[in-house]
Amino acid sequence: MTDLDESGDGVEQTAPVWAVFGDLMSGLLGAFVLILVGVLVVQMDLVSNLEAEVQKRRIEEQRRMALEKALAVPLATGRVTLNNGRIGISGSVLFPLNSDQLRPDGRLLLKSLVPPLRVYLGERDEMLMVSGFTDDKPIQEGNQRFADNLELSAQRALTVTRALIEEGMPSSLAFAAAFGAEQPVASNTDDKGRALNRRVEMAPVPKSTSLKAATP
Repeated sequence: MTDLDESGDGVEQTAPVWAVFGDLMSGLLGAFVLILVGVLVVQMDLVSNLEAEVQKRRIEEQRRMALEKALAVPLATGRVTLNNGRIGISGSVLFPLNSDQLRPDGRLLLKSLVPPLRVYLGERDEMLMVSGFTDDKPIQEGNQRFADNLELSAQRALTVTRALIEEGMPSSLAFAAAFGAEQPVASNTDDKGRALNRRVEMAPVPKSTSLKAATP
């Protein structure tokens, strides 16, 4: 009887150990499944983000190529540049120093840009943002027309915008913006760099973006 009792006690003591082991394995399996699901979700997000980025770059490349094609003639003259979708014109091509009065050749250049830009904007339901930029040198003494570079850049952007409209650009498709000496594309430490910074840029933008930019 004593042996049977001892044997029975051994069985009773062993059973809970296997039960605990089973619960532990179930917990580990559940945790592994959760980790696996998490990894799969992260991978799916990465694939989705990669596809979206590829599609975005494809669209940007198509827009760039279309803009280059539309502006092939002006670009070939070297008086207009195209960088990341922004059409750049040197300030000296359009205006005398510290002036917002268009040069005759500058107006002819703007006139040549209107037809291809109208087609490009119409096909994409976009608007044209005309931005004025200056170097960081203060306005020359005795110049009473402009308080500072910001005002000069604003007036130049407005002059270009109005000229484009007068040459056939619908007024609903163009607006002006001013940046003054902000956002230089070259160093302001020498004449060459300052000349590059004195510029007007035109950039096609979605209409929703342009409306936000025009909101105070």
